[in-house]
Amino acid sequence: EVGVERQRLLSLLEDNLLKKKRELEEEGAESSSSRRKSTGGQSASYVAQNERKENLEQLERELDEAIRNADHVKERLEEAKKVDEELYKELMDAKKKLDELKVKDARNTNDLKKAEEREAKLMNKRSLCVTRRELHARRIQELGSLPPTSELAKYRPLSISALMEELNSVNTKLKEYSHVNKKAYDQFVNFSEQRESLLKRKDEVDKGAEKVKELIESLDRQKDEAINRTFRGVSAHFKDVFKELVPNGAGELIMRTTLDDEDDGEIDSDDVDLSIRRQNPSVSRYRGVGIKVRFSAVGENYLMSQLSGGQKSLVALALIFAIQRCDPAPFYLFDELDQALDSTYRKAVAGLIQRQANSQENPTQFICSTFRPEIVSIAHRCYGISHQNKVSQINDLTKNDALHFIANLMNEEEAVGEVSSFATSNASRVKKRKMIRVDEEPHGEEDVVGED
Repeated sequence: EVGVERQRLLSLLEDNLLKKKRELEEEGAESSSSRRKSTGGQSASYVAQNERKENLEQLERELDEAIRNADHVKERLEEAKKVDEELYKELMDAKKKLDELKVKDARNTNDLKKAEEREAKLMNKRSLCVTRRELHARRIQELGSLPPTSELAKYRPLSISALMEELNSVNTKLKEYSHVNKKAYDQFVNFSEQRESLLKRKDEVDKGAEKVKELIESLDRQKDEAINRTFRGVSAHFKDVFKELVPNGAGELIMRTTLDDEDDGEIDSDDVDLSIRRQNPSVSRYRGVGIKVRFSAVGENYLMSQLSGGQKSLVALALIFAIQRCDPAPFYLFDELDQALDSTYRKAVAGLIQRQANSQENPTQFICSTFRPEIVSIAHRCYGISHQNKVSQINDLTKNDALHFIANLMNEEEAVGEVSSFATSNASRVKKRKMIRVDEEPHGEEDVVGED
């Protein structure tokens, strides 16, 4: 690129600038000769001469600039030559190194081939040695266990022929004991080694079993603690909830265990141990949970089997609310939970639901279906569900509409109850009359039968 630029500048200098310089010099010579011939045309040629001088100066300036550019290009060309020489030297060095590396690579390839050949020979030799080792091991196994070195020492000075004679005599003697198991000692050694390994494994298994037992005991303790902690929490909440539902009553949960069936006629020390075990019994002794309640300030406690249907429903609700306080849930769905309760207990249940729903610690949503006004009066939203043409429909109701609907429904139930009671009384009267007629008719029948 530098050479091309230099050639272009030289051609420009020779073809244009130098040519114009010669032309201007010739024109200057002609103008000087013409100036001598005529003085009248001096004024006209003076302007042309000035223009030529300006052109000449302009061309000289361009010539100087071209010369400077040519010098600069020459300097760059020399620098490029120096860089080219340095690069050429580096290229030659790189080629020399490449040749050396090729020679080393060829030498390494040759060494690698030789190493592979040696490795193949060694592998063949190794396989032969392994085969011979197995053969000798099999022969040693057939010979049986070797005698100690102290006995072998006396046979070392003997020659091979003497050893062969001794071997033949020993083989002759061994034929007398052909019925004896020659591998008994080897088997004993092998079985002893297996016994030791099995004993080690047994110790490891026993240690693992002890760790597993400790883990099981720890998990059982944690399970017992969790069950007892949960029972105590539910029992405490049951007392509080039952007290809220029945202010004058009391209730408690009882864990039934097998200790309750043990005999009470024991000595004092056993009684102390029995009381301690009853305070912290094992979960394996649990038989179930019992409930004792009292609906008045004074009186005896009743079991679940001794309660009426409404009282059982109230106790069940108390247990549900106690579990809810121990392990709160986000919402509860009750279906006519107040059906078997009277108005007093219905108000108590409604108040408990309202307090629990508006609790700041554990607020809970309650969804209840009911036909009684107590729960409706504390409800936040009311919905009416109707069933027409085998399709259920849900209607949003106001609290007044819901209370009005329930009041009408209760009035209808009371009217139906009065009609049913009236019909029952009439039926009982008719039945009494029939019984009286039956008491009177046999005499007539007897008379009729007698007449027959």
